[in-house]
Amino acid sequence: MVCAWLVPLLAWCATTVAITNKAALRDCLTTAVGHDATLVALDGDLLYQIHAVQVYNLNLPITPAAVTFPKSSDHVTGVVRCATAFGYKVQAKSGGHSYGNYGLGGTDGAIVVDLRHMKQFSFDATTKQATVGGGMLNGELDTHLHAAGNRAVAHGTSPQIGIGGHATIGGLGPTARQWGMELDHVVEAEVVLANGSVVRASATQHQDVLFAVKGAGASFGVVTEFVLRTEEAPSEAVAYTYTVELGSAKSRAAVFKQWQALIMDPQLSRKFASVCTITQAAMVISGTYFGSEAEFNELGLGERFPGVTSSSAIIFTDWLGLAAHWAEQSLLDLTGSIPASFYSRCLSFTERTPISEEGIDRMFNYLATKQSGALLWLLYFDLEAGAINDVPTDATGYAHRDVLFWMQSYAVSLGPVSGTTYDFLDGLNEVVRNGTPGIGIGVYPGYVDPRLENPRQSYWGSNLGRLSQIKGYLDPDDVFHNPQGVLPA
Repeated sequence: MVCAWLVPLLAWCATTVAITNKAALRDCLTTAVGHDATLVALDGDLLYQIHAVQVYNLNLPITPAAVTFPKSSDHVTGVVRCATAFGYKVQAKSGGHSYGNYGLGGTDGAIVVDLRHMKQFSFDATTKQATVGGGMLNGELDTHLHAAGNRAVAHGTSPQIGIGGHATIGGLGPTARQWGMELDHVVEAEVVLANGSVVRASATQHQDVLFAVKGAGASFGVVTEFVLRTEEAPSEAVAYTYTVELGSAKSRAAVFKQWQALIMDPQLSRKFASVCTITQAAMVISGTYFGSEAEFNELGLGERFPGVTSSSAIIFTDWLGLAAHWAEQSLLDLTGSIPASFYSRCLSFTERTPISEEGIDRMFNYLATKQSGALLWLLYFDLEAGAINDVPTDATGYAHRDVLFWMQSYAVSLGPVSGTTYDFLDGLNEVVRNGTPGIGIGVYPGYVDPRLENPRQSYWGSNLGRLSQIKGYLDPDDVFHNPQGVLPA
């Protein structure tokens, strides 16, 4: 039996050791970032959550052990070595929009490498390639590339998304059908590995590292710099919107069937980007046609969708103006950068696995009759394919080269997501899955789902085996860890 006086003594000893270790960790991290104490924050510091952590999904509170703000790859190397010396896991954070807060580690106690200070940019006018820091936001990248000679790369519509995550997961967006995803623009990457070494990965050196970071980067290192192939920005485009307000389940289903039939057309131009967004109040078919107004009008979209209550077509001849329009839309459809308490699920569909007509009917009947328990919800169907699917499945860590369109179901709550809301989204996804013969388990790695069964196979498919092998010799101790990351073989 432990003496009564020994219990408080042991507690005091444990506290003293913890304080000592914390001080030693702070000293190590501060030294790593050039002895600048302003570039290091530890759990317990004043306003730590507000200024340093900045949780994105408020439904999943996370407290990292420390957040660092390095300014160079040498700084990152030092941080990684400190973390391994003290036994901590590491995750990089660029824009900070992981649905599972995986840029913060996904669970308590990680050391975060926040890349906000690493936004270097240069452009080679001969090769038309841009060199970009891992902390660059896509909106900032657009501005730099435009100034460099009206250049552009594919990425999503929110300007606040960071390239560090986007270009190492996938990088879907309106121009991806023409140019591939953002990760398909990556020709070289500077990566800090688990042992603290810095490598330049390209088609001619460290090819396994490049393969891994182009689809599963968070599990393999910290990408401090990218070299990107760029494209000439389109000189004209039409941003279109067709809205169906309210309406019965039957009438909404009829519109969706027309949209799905449109995007299933194998002759559909790659200049055509489209999203179908469904909410309680309305159904909106929107997107961009990268061509002239006359070419757009030849598509006859207005005649395809019954029951349209309003429509618009905005002509853009300025690339940055079009990007600003996308940014406004992303805020309206909840895919922007505002922190919230939410839950999201994802399904994938190929040319061989469209949703059946009966499945569509059942989906809209479900939406019309089931209670969500959420403040609001939306379904987001996103056409992709095109140039994305020109790339062989085994060419990059990203494996979903056969997907035609994605479905993201998303619910926002005022507080923690309720069981009713989880059941609503689970039931919805089950209805759609049952209505789609032959559907696979593929999930876009950027739409992480902490409740997903078999997540690694869902995110990386047939490439998981090779990724695990690479992880086994690059990071055998799983230093770069999150709850659903690639595990070492």
